[in-house]
Amino acid sequence: MNTPKADILVIDDTPENLHLLSDMLTQQGYKVRSVTKGMTGVRGAIAAPPDLVLLDVNMPQMNGYEVCQQLKQSDRTQDIPVIFISALGDVLDKVKAFAVGGVDYITKPFQVEEVLARIETHLTICRLQKQIQNRNQQLQQEIQERQQAEEKFTKAFRASPHPIAITTLADHRFVEVNPSFVRMSGYTREAILGQTSDDLGLGFRPEAYEQGLKTLLATGSFCNQEFEFRTQGDRWRTVLLSLDRIHLAETPCILQIINDITERKRLENEFISLVSHELRTPMSSIIGSLDILSTGQLGELNEQGKQVLKMATTNTERLIRLVNDILDLERIKSGKINLQKTVCNVADLLTQAAEAMQAMAEKAQVKLIIEPIEANLWADPDRILQALTNLLSNAIKFSEPQGTVWLKAEKTENSPLTTHHSSPYSPDALFITVRDEGRGIPQDKLQSIFERFQQVDASDSRKKGGTGLGLAICRNIVEQHDGHIWAESSPGKGSVFKLQIPLSAKPSASS
Repeated sequence: MNTPKADILVIDDTPENLHLLSDMLTQQGYKVRSVTKGMTGVRGAIAAPPDLVLLDVNMPQMNGYEVCQQLKQSDRTQDIPVIFISALGDVLDKVKAFAVGGVDYITKPFQVEEVLARIETHLTICRLQKQIQNRNQQLQQEIQERQQAEEKFTKAFRASPHPIAITTLADHRFVEVNPSFVRMSGYTREAILGQTSDDLGLGFRPEAYEQGLKTLLATGSFCNQEFEFRTQGDRWRTVLLSLDRIHLAETPCILQIINDITERKRLENEFISLVSHELRTPMSSIIGSLDILSTGQLGELNEQGKQVLKMATTNTERLIRLVNDILDLERIKSGKINLQKTVCNVADLLTQAAEAMQAMAEKAQVKLIIEPIEANLWADPDRILQALTNLLSNAIKFSEPQGTVWLKAEKTENSPLTTHHSSPYSPDALFITVRDEGRGIPQDKLQSIFERFQQVDASDSRKKGGTGLGLAICRNIVEQHDGHIWAESSPGKGSVFKLQIPLSAKPSASS
């Protein structure tokens, strides 16, 4: 059974008119209810509201004007369109019909096409009005919910013990900060708003922050990455930074949530340093004892014993590497290691790094290719070599047999690096890449791998023999040379580690 186009109530005291209208409308697919008395029509409309009413004017007991007034007084029927159909053609009759709430007036005798057209028009208008009303109600509800959400956000924003700031996505200018951010930074709210982190000198390594934004926009997530934050009093705080994308007054913005972990890091560093120093002596003694056992001076071991001895030696050596890396990293970060800078030949540095890792590459069946350049670098050669060998070691470990690792250097002129670092040297920079064909690194790990004990896979330390500190050491060495380091990768397509260092010969005495 077909669904009727609409429910129409026809009120007319002339049976012939009722019959004619009912047949006409039924043939057009409308459901029709017909009554001959005005009061009966009012009761029927209130009991089951129709979509439209066709109403005669001249009727006994209650005329059409009175019927329309009754319908407009009821909440259930006041919005139903009423079309008058009457033999009265005087202008005053039509005016009165519109005055009591009618939407149209058709004079008898009528044309069928005209009646159908006007019915369809007013049904469409009524339907559109209902849609607009429903949409307005939805919008009002959405506005109310948004206002409530904004109120909750504002309360949480202001009351949060964690420093929170909002910056524009386009130019990174502060548009709002909470009281906790003001207290930690040492600046007033007025001094912060409209400025950038660079303007205020708040730290936040620019390259790392930009990479974090790229990660956020690409993956929708950037959480708890470690940064150094400088306050107005030139005090440095260690913080975890999380970013999220929001809209503020239709402007794309970045929500920065900061967790101050300075005290935690201090205690952690003290603990690591203490444990590391306390472990070095007994581990050196253990490795010495294992070496004596391996020479057979204390008696020959069977094959099973030799296997156990080899395993113990391997694990002890790994522990010693871990302790040495921890101590090395702590000395670099605390400034206890002074860089012994000198004029270095870049080609020699790359060649020495490749030669140092050649044996490891051959054992792993990995081809090592270097592309050096002739240039001078004012740097600590031992530290640069340490960074390069760490990167090469990493690339070799995660390459498949018959794979290739590339070590390449080139110059970049007018590097944007110099806009973020104060350097008395040339604006030119040395650009070094270490590329492999390994398994790659997920996008959400590209920043965290430069933190301590961070690895792509938790099982890497067991499978590959790593300590999780090599890349952290590399980053600190590069940053001590006023440079920066980052990674680019796609899972399954290998990784590229890139470092950039200001390039120059030794500065003159007047520099």
